[in-house]
Amino acid sequence: MQSIPVETPKDPLLQPFTLKGLTLRNRVISTAHASAMDDGGMPAERYRAYHVEKARGGLAMTMIGGSAMVSRDSSWGAGQVNLSTDAVIPHLAKLAEAIHAEGAAVMTQISHLGRRAQFATGDWLPVLAPSRLREQRNRSFPREMTREDIDRILDDFENAARRVADAGLDGLETLTGGHLIGQFLSPMMNTRTDGFGGSLENRMRFAFMVHERIRRAVGDAMPVGIRLVVDEGIDGGLRLDDCIEIAQAFEREGTVDFFNCIYGRMESDLVLSEDNMPGMFQKSAPYLGSVAAFRMEVSLPLLHAGGIRDVATARHVLRADLVDLVGMTRAHLADPHLVQKLRAGREDEIRPCVGASYCLLRKSHCVHNPATTRELKLGHDIPKAAQPGKVVVVGGGPAGMEAARVASLRGHQVVLFEAAPQLGGQLRLATRVRERADLQGIIYWRDNSLYAQEVDVRLNTYADESDILAEQPDTVILATGGVPDLDWLEGAEHCLSTWDILSQPTPAASSVLIYDATGRQAAASCVLELAREGREITFATPDDATVIEMPYQDRSGFRKHFAELGVSQLTDTRLIAVHRKGRTLEAVFQNTYSGAEFTRTAGVVVVEHGTQPMDDLFDALREASSNKGFTDPDILTRRADNSAPLGGKNGFALHRIGDAVSSRDLHAAILDGYRLARLI
Repeated sequence: MQSIPVETPKDPLLQPFTLKGLTLRNRVISTAHASAMDDGGMPAERYRAYHVEKARGGLAMTMIGGSAMVSRDSSWGAGQVNLSTDAVIPHLAKLAEAIHAEGAAVMTQISHLGRRAQFATGDWLPVLAPSRLREQRNRSFPREMTREDIDRILDDFENAARRVADAGLDGLETLTGGHLIGQFLSPMMNTRTDGFGGSLENRMRFAFMVHERIRRAVGDAMPVGIRLVVDEGIDGGLRLDDCIEIAQAFEREGTVDFFNCIYGRMESDLVLSEDNMPGMFQKSAPYLGSVAAFRMEVSLPLLHAGGIRDVATARHVLRADLVDLVGMTRAHLADPHLVQKLRAGREDEIRPCVGASYCLLRKSHCVHNPATTRELKLGHDIPKAAQPGKVVVVGGGPAGMEAARVASLRGHQVVLFEAAPQLGGQLRLATRVRERADLQGIIYWRDNSLYAQEVDVRLNTYADESDILAEQPDTVILATGGVPDLDWLEGAEHCLSTWDILSQPTPAASSVLIYDATGRQAAASCVLELAREGREITFATPDDATVIEMPYQDRSGFRKHFAELGVSQLTDTRLIAVHRKGRTLEAVFQNTYSGAEFTRTAGVVVVEHGTQPMDDLFDALREASSNKGFTDPDILTRRADNSAPLGGKNGFALHRIGDAVSSRDLHAAILDGYRLARLI
C-alpha cells in the first residue's frame, strides 16, 4: 500500500500577519509595560538593550513605554518613558533603528494617568481626573478637569504621537483601563454632568477626541490602536456589552486600527491581581472567555496578553481564532529568545515563565533569568572559557543547578554533588503548596539542561572535603544552602520551622501560631495549608503589615485568603521566647513600638526567620583554597570574562553562592550562580 505523505500543520505562532500595512514576521509580541529601565524618563542604552534582546530573539513586535506619559502631570514618580518633551525623540529613534535591524517592529503606548498620577513627584503638579474621585491604590485626591485641562491634554496626546512618528516607530496605542481615557469611559470614575459625562456617548467623547488628534499627528498610514478594557468585571462599571458598543463606535469613527484587549480594573492591588494582571492565585490566561465574546462582535484585529505564559496556550489562542496577535510579555522576561527557539525546533529549551510575578516586585527582573534587565552587564549568551577546567559544585538547589549549568556551557567539566535524591533544594518544599506548584518549572528546566549538557550529577551524595579534593578541581562552588534560623530564640526546641510544616505531617493541634520575620511566601503558604485543615491560625510578624516582601498579586492574594479563612493577624510584634505550659505552648511577644510584652498560647508554634548558612564545608576547605574562599565583589559585579581564577598550579579557587552566603530570595540565589559561573 502506497503511503500518503501528511503535511505537518504550520505553527500558528510563526505565521506572518499584516497590521494596516505593517508586515509582522510572526504572531508573537511583547506588550507595553513599565520596565523601570529608563534613565530619567528617557529610553536610553539600558532600556534599548532590554528591548533589542527580544527583537534579536525573534518576536514580531515589541511594544515599549508602558504608561508612557504624554503630559508633565502624568507621573507616578519614576519608571515611565517621558513623551512630553522633544528630548525623547533621539532616544526613540536609536531604539527603533536597533530593533528594525533585528527584523522586528516596535510600537509604544502613550497615556495620561489621570487620577493614578502622583502630586508629590516630578514638577509637583496637582492630579487631574474627569471627576473628583480618589483612587484607593494611588491615594491622591484629584481635581475635576476643566475644559481648558481637556484641551491641553488633547494637545499633549497629539504632540506625543508626533514625536513617536518623527522617531520612526511603527505605531502606537493608547490605554483605557484605569488611566485617563478609561476614567472618562467608566461610570464608576466619571460623574460629570457636562458633555463629557452621563451617557455612554458623552463619556466616549474624550476618547474620540484623543484619537482624532493622534491621527492628525501621525497620518493615515501608521497603525494606531487602543488597549481597551473588554469588561470591568463589576456591576456599576463597564460591562462586556458597553465595551463592545465602545469598540464598534471606534470602528465607525475609523481612527483605530486594532484593539489590545484587557480585562478588569486597576484601583487597588486586589483588583489588579484578580482582574487585570493575574498572579499565583489565578489560573493561566483567565480572561480568554471575555476576549472570545468580544471577538464575535468586532472586526478589527485583536491583541491579548493576559496571563498567556506558555507556548501551548498561545497556540490555542490563535488556533481558536480568539486573537490575531498574542502577547507573551512575561514569557519574554523569562526567555527573550523564545521565538528563535521555536523556529529552530528547540521548543523544549524555552525557559518557562512560572508566574511568580517577581518582575512586578523587583521591576522587570525575572525570578529565574538573571540576565533579563542586565543585558549590558551580563548578557544572555554564555561565552566559552579561555581555559576550560574542572568545576565541582556542591548543592543542587537553584543556585547550584544554575552554577553547574552555566559552568558546563562555558566548556568546563562539571561535577554536581547533591545530598538529596532529587535536585531542587528548598524550592521543592515551596512547590508542595498548590498555589506555588508552577515554580517546579524552575527546577525541571535546569534539570533537563543539566541532563542535555551531560553534567555529572551525583545524587544521594553528602560530599565531604575528601570527596571534593579527590576530584582535583580547579574551582569549587559551594551552594550548600542553609538551615532554618532558630538559634536566636529562647525555647526554639519547642518550635517547628516552615520546612517542618511543608515536609512532614503536622502534629495534631487545633491551634497554630506562625511567626514570620521575612515577609516572604514560606510562612504565608504554611498558613494556607494549615487553615485548610481546619486549624485555628494566628499569624504574627514584626513588620507593620503582613506578607510585605512580595509582589502585589501575592500580597493581596494572601491577605484575601487570610481574611476568608479567619486568620488572626498580629503586626509590629516581635517573638522573644516560647515556653511549654503543659500541653500547650506559650509564645512571649514584644510590641516593636511600646516594648510592652504579651503572650499567646497555641498547640504548635511555627517560626520563619530565614536560614543560617551551612558553612562547615566552607570552613574545612577555605585554608586549602588559592583565594581563601574570597569572592571579589568588584569582579563579580562588572562584566569581566575569565576574571575569576581557576586555581591551577596554585590549587583550587573556592566560592560560595546563594543561601550558603546569606539568607536571601530565589532570584538572588540564581543570580549568584549565573554571574559567578560566567566568570570562571
